[in-house]
Amino acid sequence: MTSTAAIHPGVNRSCPLCHGSGYGVSREGELAVASTCTCVGVCPHCRDTGFVALGDEYRARRARCGCRVFHNRISNFNDVRIPARHAASTREAFDTSGPRMQGFMAVSQYIKTWDGDRDNRGMVLYGSVGRGKTHLMVALLRELVFGHGVTARFVEFSHLLADLKSGFDVGRGSASTLDPLVAVDILAIDELGKGRNTEFEGTVVDELVSRRYNAAKPILATTNYEPGQSRGIATPQLATGQTPALVDRIGDRVYSRLRETADFVALRGDDYREQRRRV
Repeated sequence: MTSTAAIHPGVNRSCPLCHGSGYGVSREGELAVASTCTCVGVCPHCRDTGFVALGDEYRARRARCGCRVFHNRISNFNDVRIPARHAASTREAFDTSGPRMQGFMAVSQYIKTWDGDRDNRGMVLYGSVGRGKTHLMVALLRELVFGHGVTARFVEFSHLLADLKSGFDVGRGSASTLDPLVAVDILAIDELGKGRNTEFEGTVVDELVSRRYNAAKPILATTNYEPGQSRGIATPQLATGQTPALVDRIGDRVYSRLRETADFVALRGDDYREQRRRV
């Protein structure tokens, strides 16, 4: 059964700030943080107690009010830890001109068909730098959290490696960092395949993908590397201009499991960042 968006009963549907959603997302330090809009008043159903009576009798059973669902989804969004730069990354803000429309339609279809009562496939967005891959992945996360109540985490792969190494330096094992990434409904990995392609990096991605594979939980990812057969090189060859395939960067087993459980979607078109520089 598919969930629906949680709207606070006390929201002003004509609010010019939140446009009736009841929340806004802004930059706070390094993160995009959601907060309740100032238009949201006291809940008319529970008077902000969080519970409503299921009958008129004095000791009627009580149930959680819908306003609590709304506040929980704001909390869930903040737990995703989306970078501040992507506070405004929504589907509405995505440039769908030219070949970008293919990626946009794939993400839109993914959101439309998400079903929390069954196993869902993952998605890998691939293409050259500046094509809007991270923007679309964040937009997808945003709608699944607010519209379907999922729990999620966003990790940039090189930052994950840094967190693990700093944990080892103070005597913490990998479990304290990886366990929360396995527990959430959706894990979003930005820049999959980025790094120096060391044995340590390979071990990390293998453990993370394998644990989520075994738990039947989907992975979203972005990568600059193309899918397909191995090109037999692990790093870009500057002299020839040849670049590795994704399988060369993450290994056969991880790549095979992603191909089995996720749809690969190409993002083509001009460089987003270059376009903004020209404006």
